[in-house]
Amino acid sequence: MSDATLHDHDARLSACPACDAAPLAQRIAAGGGGQEDIVLSLPTIHCATCITDVERVLNRHPGVRDARVNLTLRRVTVDAPGMSAEELIPVVEGIGYEAHELDPAALSASAADRQGRDILMRIGVAGFAMMNIMILSVAVWSGAEDATRDMFHWISGAIALPTVAFAGQPFFASAWRALRHGRLGMDVPISLALVLASAISVYETVQSGHHAYFDAAVMLCFFLLIGRYLDYRTRAVARSAAEELTALEVPRAFRVTAAGDEPVPVVELVPGDLIRIRPGARIPADGEIAEGNSEIDRSLLTGESIPVPARPGVALSAGEVNLTGPLVMRVTAAGRDSSLARLTALVAAAESARGHYTGLADRASRLYSPLVHLLAFCSFLGWYFATHDLRLAVNVAAAVLIITCPCALGLAVPAVVTAASGRLFRRGMLIKDGTALERLAEVDAVVFDKTGTLTMGVPQLVSLDPIPAEARPVALALSQGSGHPLSQALAQALREAGTEPAPLSDLREVPGYGIAGIWQGREVRLGRADWLGARHGEATLSASWLSLGDEGGQDAPIRLEFSDRLRPGAEACVARILGSGRRVMLLSGDAAPVVQDLAQRLGIAEWRAGVTPVEKAEALRDLRQQGLHPLMVGDGLNDTAALTEAHVSISPASALDAARTASDMVLMGSDLAPVAEGLELARSARARIKENFAISLVYNIVAVPIAIAGFATPLMAALAMSLSSISVTLNALRLR
Repeated sequence: MSDATLHDHDARLSACPACDAAPLAQRIAAGGGGQEDIVLSLPTIHCATCITDVERVLNRHPGVRDARVNLTLRRVTVDAPGMSAEELIPVVEGIGYEAHELDPAALSASAADRQGRDILMRIGVAGFAMMNIMILSVAVWSGAEDATRDMFHWISGAIALPTVAFAGQPFFASAWRALRHGRLGMDVPISLALVLASAISVYETVQSGHHAYFDAAVMLCFFLLIGRYLDYRTRAVARSAAEELTALEVPRAFRVTAAGDEPVPVVELVPGDLIRIRPGARIPADGEIAEGNSEIDRSLLTGESIPVPARPGVALSAGEVNLTGPLVMRVTAAGRDSSLARLTALVAAAESARGHYTGLADRASRLYSPLVHLLAFCSFLGWYFATHDLRLAVNVAAAVLIITCPCALGLAVPAVVTAASGRLFRRGMLIKDGTALERLAEVDAVVFDKTGTLTMGVPQLVSLDPIPAEARPVALALSQGSGHPLSQALAQALREAGTEPAPLSDLREVPGYGIAGIWQGREVRLGRADWLGARHGEATLSASWLSLGDEGGQDAPIRLEFSDRLRPGAEACVARILGSGRRVMLLSGDAAPVVQDLAQRLGIAEWRAGVTPVEKAEALRDLRQQGLHPLMVGDGLNDTAALTEAHVSISPASALDAARTASDMVLMGSDLAPVAEGLELARSARARIKENFAISLVYNIVAVPIAIAGFATPLMAALAMSLSSISVTLNALRLR
């Protein structure tokens, strides 16, 4: 039997893998063991220090296996078997972070818009106050003295102090929560700088000094808020794949009742409910069509642009779109149990994973708080003892506190991962493991399976003529007991010819070889040529052999030929990978002439035929021992060991459950082109991460000495800090 997938007995084959993609997310989730994670919304987190604090306190809590914070979505996913959200919320709130059990509605755009409007409102107040204080400052700069100067200072203070208190509330509230729980977050030095700038201005005013800096304090707050808003907007532009999936969720459905259609929230649907889906509406839950015929658009979930026919008995997935006809669907899963919700959770977990570069950024961010406060304090002491000018020393210390904020470092990795995973998702590739993108960038060799990977894996029997009429029931009984594509194609052809299966006993499948059973006291087999003692010869078509044993004059196995076609994008994908200088191999369990013919068509110089599952895994192991980082692209049970052995692995949506579980990424459509694009994008993402680290490093090397030397005011420091954060995020957005 040629190399390909060994599906479950009830597996459904289709000429279009997109037709098999509806239950994809549910099968992937089921492969993960069915563990229900607890998801908490964290509306107040905003930096790398927040991520570290929340993950550390949760991971230390008894009963918690793992906790992953997603800064983009402002949530934490907790693996804590047997625990509830009510038990974990006090743990997070105990270190000063607001936490709520995640409500799907909390992920809607309206919640994010409220946050943006709040920041804009504070920017407007700060900007209005800043302009008025600047007008008053002009009089002072123009030469106003004594009582007139003091009056203008007091009026400026009356405007500035309430403005700083109100507009700076996001910084002050975050800093207070951190200090109250014994932490030093990124907003502590920013808040301290605002307080110092305001305090030195009040001091100058009380002492009838010549200079007060109320205008600088308000401007500092104004530009800090602008930096935070720009950061918020660039994050919103870099929408993650998880957010895009969440956008497919439907809040209401029309349940069919005796009294008519009843609009109900999707969360109230239960398995067995009948719901009506109008043309043009998005599918609100997982289910099976009970009535009606239509066409289904699965492009947002699979990348397939061609609509799929829908009829009674066809499975649908939440998030798909009903195009042409009304349908009545019987619900099988809804709300958090739907495949869309599980797929969203899977993507969010991948985006939150900690890779090598993320770990570097986290460690650097943890060193920030104690180091920057020590640096600012030393700068204050040095300038005060050198000049005995308290005002100057405070200004230098405030500038150091602000300019050293590592926001850019905290954004260096998450912004890139979010942008890259979103782009791959839109091209039809789902990242299951968050470290896979990092490993994909290191790939220098790509190994392809043949049947079901480079080809569609939906073969068709060339002719039934080689099978005698009396042998056809035996052939059907064997073929329908196997999930192999060739066996399924044979079974379909025999059933269409009106054949009934013969009774067999001791039916057993040997992965990578074929299937055998006992019929009328003798062993019958269907599978590979060498397993049945036959020779494939020089034919370039895939083939399987049927052996009915030695009795009845049936000495030689019967050859059954099958035709197959290339997967869309296979030629372009292989050509693009070869053009990038990577090594490409084809490993297949099929006969040598078939594999050679395909390899020549695709331009693959290295190929091996007749490879067993163990030999595939050994080939991947050999590549790793040679110092290479191989990518394995395969879809069968006989590929599972090789997928696990590879540095990183990809499986098509039509793959066997075991193969998808073993792989790091899943191709949700039939097109193979995203594999090559993913390789290039991964290297680009790695380059962007390194560029972001370089931007952060150069910024600190240049900016910190300038601040310590006294050449940067707190206002200039705020502008520089905001510019560094925005530049890092914009650099990541180049991946889109």
